[in-house]
Amino acid sequence: MTLKTDIEIAQEAVLENIVDVAARIGIDADDLELYGRYKAKISDEYIERIQDNPEGKLILVTAINPTPAGEGKTTTSVGLGQAFGKLGKKAVIALREPSLGPCFGIKGGAAGGGYAQVVPMEDLNLHFTGDFHAITAANNLLAALLDNHMQQGNELRIDPRQVVWKRCLDMNDRALRNVVIGLGGRTDGVVREEHFVITVASEIMAILCLATDMQDLKARLGRIIVAYNDEGEPVTAADLNAVGSMAALLKDAMKPNLIQTLEHTPALVHGGPFANIAHGCNSIRATKTALKMADYVITEAGFGADLGAEKFFDIKCRKAGLKPDAVVLVATVRALKYNGGVPKAELAAENMAALQAGIVNLEKHIENLHKYGVPVVVALNSFVTDTEAEIAYVRKFCEDRGCEFALSEVWEKGGEGGIPLAEKVLETLEKKESHFRLLYGDDMSLEDKIHTIAAEIYGAGGVSYSSAAKRQLKKLEEMGFGNLPVCMAKTQYSLSDDPALLGRPVGFVMNVREVYVSAGAGFVVALTGTVMTMPGLPKKPAAFGIDVNEDGVITGLF
Repeated sequence: MTLKTDIEIAQEAVLENIVDVAARIGIDADDLELYGRYKAKISDEYIERIQDNPEGKLILVTAINPTPAGEGKTTTSVGLGQAFGKLGKKAVIALREPSLGPCFGIKGGAAGGGYAQVVPMEDLNLHFTGDFHAITAANNLLAALLDNHMQQGNELRIDPRQVVWKRCLDMNDRALRNVVIGLGGRTDGVVREEHFVITVASEIMAILCLATDMQDLKARLGRIIVAYNDEGEPVTAADLNAVGSMAALLKDAMKPNLIQTLEHTPALVHGGPFANIAHGCNSIRATKTALKMADYVITEAGFGADLGAEKFFDIKCRKAGLKPDAVVLVATVRALKYNGGVPKAELAAENMAALQAGIVNLEKHIENLHKYGVPVVVALNSFVTDTEAEIAYVRKFCEDRGCEFALSEVWEKGGEGGIPLAEKVLETLEKKESHFRLLYGDDMSLEDKIHTIAAEIYGAGGVSYSSAAKRQLKKLEEMGFGNLPVCMAKTQYSLSDDPALLGRPVGFVMNVREVYVSAGAGFVVALTGTVMTMPGLPKKPAAFGIDVNEDGVITGLF
């Protein structure tokens, strides 16, 4: 039997009109701004009107470190939401929007998979409602105003060698990492070195996801540091008089997007910072709106728990005052065996020795999540090659460490395959109280915060700083940014900063090469190892397999 691809399953689905999906959770048609039949933005008026509603339970879905075998975190999030629906529970899913970079690169889209997807899948993975384009435009407007200011007399005395604001593009394009602009004649701008980041790494993406309303958005935009002047003093977007025009571009992007799953569960999909180079969570507005709309909200944080969950807790929850009630930690037998040293081509065969060697990766993530005081349920994402012995071993391993355990079959069976997981989550919410706490306090120094994350979450034996990073840390403390949380930019493939170190590496040295402040977002970024803020395409990018026929039907997104 030939298995259907994700896009084939999505295209065969019968979608409900988004007005009908919204009506079932109490949203009137007048509170929607429609983007066709199946997509809508939720109005500011509706969001304001529900602020006095009681809040539902917040469930975070995270995972072990990603491997080529795949973990299915978004698939599990979607399937769990569908399973709550099967059980008659009022649930809403809150996810990030996909980036075009991975869609055409190597990772693929981010709509879930199999029979646990959000739809319309092609729209979501491509242009959706234009949020990312608005962020790109606002980012590059600020860059244009900055360069124009230097061209038109440079009243702020900006040092071209100390411009820190980068242009962005929502595409993997390594050739844009380091470029020179302003070449040509005197009217063509100031010649200087320039850099691009992918849109999901832009500070404006982080600002959009952390802003609570338009007033907060504008205040954050104004605080963006774009450069330093000849005296080494910061120059901000407010100094360039850029805030109003940037906010105008972002006005509609601020509103959460409503779509549905294959089983018509409502899904708020909004914002999309990467977790390896940004803070990896959907918008605070979407999450908080969902909590006022439903009894249960399922959200996710990007990549492994060492990145996404840590940033969800220590940045998003800190900033928004959120207190998660439970965590679902997704793992697969295949990924655990990969962490135990089995090549991808041999993962289908039972291998208890490799499973026992690789399960230490899961163990570390369990230990990390327990540090935050939130009950943990391990979801083992089922594959047909899993054996009873392997599943039983993982189950006992988790239960011995104080975790609930459930097998998830949502890829194959949709919501029906997530009922055991949903029941286990409901049972956990009922019998285990969350005592959520942050990993570190605001008053710790930036260096101590970095060391705490590296030691407590990654398992590092120490942290090494480049001479540039040392200087940057000192300057940021002197500028008054020492009280901010830290957003670690690190490879997603390992607990360390070396993607080749699988399993549970210990005692390694974490290498911090650069530190900078995202003053508008409200955190300090530490770049570690060789992680890039502008990814490149692989030798055979996914773009090679994507096409559209004469009827407008897209193929190859998965």
